Amino acid sequence: MNRDSLLAQIGWLCAALGLALILTILVAWPAGAPPLETIYVLFKGGVGSMAKIGRVLAGWVPLTLCAVGLLVPFTARLWNIGVEGQVIMGAIFCTAALRPYDEGGALQIALAIGAAMLGGALWALLAGLLRVFGRVHEIFSGLGLNFVALGVTLWLIFGPWKRPGVASMSGTQPLDVSLWLPRLGKLSVSWVGLALAVGATLFVYILLYRTKWGLKMRAVGENPKAATLFSLGPRRRLLQAFMICGAFAGLAGATQVLGVYHRLLPAISSNYGYTALLVGMMASFRLPLVPFICLFFAILNVGSIQLPLQLGLDSSLSGVIQGVMVLSLFIVQGLRLWLRQRKETD
Repeated sequence: MNRDSLLAQIGWLCAALGLALILTILVAWPAGAPPLETIYVLFKGGVGSMAKIGRVLAGWVPLTLCAVGLLVPFTARLWNIGVEGQVIMGAIFCTAALRPYDEGGALQIALAIGAAMLGGALWALLAGLLRVFGRVHEIFSGLGLNFVALGVTLWLIFGPWKRPGVASMSGTQPLDVSLWLPRLGKLSVSWVGLALAVGATLFVYILLYRTKWGLKMRAVGENPKAATLFSLGPRRRLLQAFMICGAFAGLAGATQVLGVYHRLLPAISSNYGYTALLVGMMASFRLPLVPFICLFFAILNVGSIQLPLQLGLDSSLSGVIQGVMVLSLFIVQGLRLWLRQRKETD
């Protein structure tokens, strides 16, 4: 990736954000929401205090883990829609690994993290096997497995893992404090989670851009038939891509259990898997942009809590703004391609 192409991409991204601002104003005005004040409240609600910044970073960690993981299968032109279910399955495996312990420490936490990555990888492998050998498109298999993972979660919470004497949407029995990820000072984010997210980003960068494996993966994505002729093992590499992405999604599930909710909840994924897909599209699947867009989305998610409190608006408006931003990106990219084709024609 050369510097000029990255700068050009940033420029077009800024153009998309400008268009998104205009479209947000058009969407918010009929709803009776003062557009500029709405945006101000959103951002102030996300970065207005150290406590809010801590919540933003706590959301940034799992979102970044999912988003950078998605870059691996996309390199092979695969859409791992099932990343949402892989987050859930990672959370399930993490909880299962800790159930034998009433208390613990670093060893038990490491065991739970490893189990979560295994759970996410195995769930992704199932989607990969359906894609490679069953010829089931990964979009359909991924969506189906997402619903299955959610169903397994509900069965566990209301069945075998229900809290003593009660089964409710509040989730399983809370973990002992000794099994929580250590926090960063007084903030609600764990420094271990931050380190894992940064480490995952560096790992994916090295894997995709500094190894032969990444080069061969790009070749598989560009031309699977040629990859087969040159004995690059496209089937094996596609399965590996699914498993790596699933492992990072499972790790995101572990950070939710160990660092945020400290139990298994029905909504443990917080829709980070689906949001990560939006992040990837906004970044055009370019790794350097992903962490910053994840931070932007995390600010919107945390700031949306203030909309009903200060403006009497529904907090789902932040989701509308996210969708408008992705739509704006598609419009700008379409304009970019049209200008390029016109230039080549001239």
